[in-house]
Amino acid sequence: MSNDPTVKIGEIIAAGRERVSVARDEVNRPMIHHLCDAMGETNPIYLDPEAARAAGHPDVVAPPSSLQVWNMINPSDAEIESDVDRAYAILAECGYPKVVAVNCDQEYDRYLTPGDVLTATEKVETFVGPKQTGLGEGYFITTLTSYTDQQGERVGTMRFRTLWYNPAKRSS
Repeated sequence: MSNDPTVKIGEIIAAGRERVSVARDEVNRPMIHHLCDAMGETNPIYLDPEAARAAGHPDVVAPPSSLQVWNMINPSDAEIESDVDRAYAILAECGYPKVVAVNCDQEYDRYLTPGDVLTATEKVETFVGPKQTGLGEGYFITTLTSYTDQQGERVGTMRFRTLWYNPAKRSS
């Protein structure tokens, strides 16, 4: 395989195929409470139905930052192969086996409420490189995950950018 992953990952981006994941559990009060406890979150609209109703919500709502939690892959679940995984494998095979998270941007369209069942669709969105970084030569790859509710309405998105690099290719 060539050491330039640009063509193969470009083909993946052009194809636009998505990994689809339906949450195994609906958004629910007990998990919202656990998440708030873990994050030290005390906003009453997340914890108290009356406070949530007073703020114009039908029930408690989930903290927006919990968007990704509902569709996280359970280690015991069967693996859902995807073009995202293929793109990562191509980078490793082309000599860029090390990875570091660069940033994560989330957008929230509405609060999640108990009873919502989320579907996540993930695809490779952008690919840039090679770039010389402090860690070595590497490629930046961004995935886009869109989240929809049980009616198919978008509730938010997440862009996750990683750097796949080769420390042996660090310039002095």
